[in-house]
Amino acid sequence: MDVLIRPARATEAGILTELALRSKAHWGYDARFLKACRTELTVAADEVARRRAMVADRGGHILGFTTLEGEPPTGVLGMMFVAPQVIGQGVGRLLFEHTVAAGRDLGFTQLTIDSDPHAEPFYRAMGAVRTGGVPSGSVAGRVLPRMVVTIRRCDSAA
Repeated sequence: MDVLIRPARATEAGILTELALRSKAHWGYDARFLKACRTELTVAADEVARRRAMVADRGGHILGFTTLEGEPPTGVLGMMFVAPQVIGQGVGRLLFEHTVAAGRDLGFTQLTIDSDPHAEPFYRAMGAVRTGGVPSGSVAGRVLPRMVVTIRRCDSAA
């Protein structure tokens, strides 16, 4: 697939924001809904490093991104978006697996995900379990699936 997972650059914050909005729109949300989510889906340049943003890059084109937030042992997969034209092509799996591995390397043992309802099947396929629901931060009355993925240590000694 020739996809490189690398740290996002502060100069790419606008690209990440627009990708998040396009990805969210893929699920049929209307303009009013997307406007309500815009602040939540905005990535500021000064947040890129702090939120540990990683991108899937193919030939200089960003195909998706994640953020790995918080401090060990429990963190948050804060954002995960894939460009609509590559949904279903393995980019999300690659990003997710890389983010979990990065979390493991940093000492995380668990990541919480407040999932879009359309993304819940993907996270379940990646091994996350639903633990409840959480109110949306941007749309009143909307409840998002709260997912948790447990990160297991890889022991080289057997």
